[in-house]
Amino acid sequence: MIKKIEMILLAVVLLLAVNVVSAELIRDIDLDFVTIGNAVNAADITGYGTVEYDYSIGKHEITNAQWNIFAAAAGVPTGNPTGAYDLLPHWTGTDIPTTNLSWFEAAQFCNYLTSGDKSKGAYQFSGNNANPGDFIGIDRNSAVSTYGVIYVIPTEDEWYKAAYYTGSGYSTYANGTSINPTNGVESNYGSAGPWNVGSGTIEQNGTFDMMGNVWEWNETLVDYDRVFRGGAFNQAVDTLSSSYRLDGPESMEPFNLGFRIASVVPEPCSLVLLSVGGLMLRCRKR
Repeated sequence: MIKKIEMILLAVVLLLAVNVVSAELIRDIDLDFVTIGNAVNAADITGYGTVEYDYSIGKHEITNAQWNIFAAAAGVPTGNPTGAYDLLPHWTGTDIPTTNLSWFEAAQFCNYLTSGDKSKGAYQFSGNNANPGDFIGIDRNSAVSTYGVIYVIPTEDEWYKAAYYTGSGYSTYANGTSINPTNGVESNYGSAGPWNVGSGTIEQNGTFDMMGNVWEWNETLVDYDRVFRGGAFNQAVDTLSSSYRLDGPESMEPFNLGFRIASVVPEPCSLVLLSVGGLMLRCRKR
């Protein structure tokens, strides 16, 4: 009997582990992730790129289609200041990266994936889903404790590692080399508008468009501004490189700035294993 219980519990643990890794449909939004491993890697000479844990990052930038599913289910993002929430996506097309969104709006998208509520998750707002109100701050640890898996805007180090880390060092571009990516083939820059996500060449860590297409918000704060990286369709090739970074107000909504998401899970299913181990011990004592 005890052996049977142990086998059932082991199956449950394995199922949970598989779901954490392979889940792609999150609140009816289809999302693809790539795992970024090799935790506690060294930083680049720029000082960026070290991450002390494994995590996942979106294979693509968030698209208009994904954004529209979110907005229909949770309501269009709102809050203070109102000027950070007053634009619609600039470009049409379901698979075009969504733009004209502030950092606050990206944060509410991530909260919805995490909790089903725009105001609750790693990004703390003063209100509720209907009216999130003021942005208060970020608490990833509390969100992990409450929800388990959380969805976030990648920090600058998370973003940088996913783009430029080669496994043993860092490259200038996300293609794993110091050679300019081929425009219109590997990457979209110096052009009139963004292309559908995934149109270019897959990058060294399994992502697309971390060099060009649209700039991407990062979670990292510099003074009073948020970082964004990766260059955009209307930029020169040097803006796609690891040495190039910009920052701007959280409330701005440029036509060439979007985002991709990252996913962080408890390290590494230890709470599940610990609770199962305790249950096994109690079963044996009986």
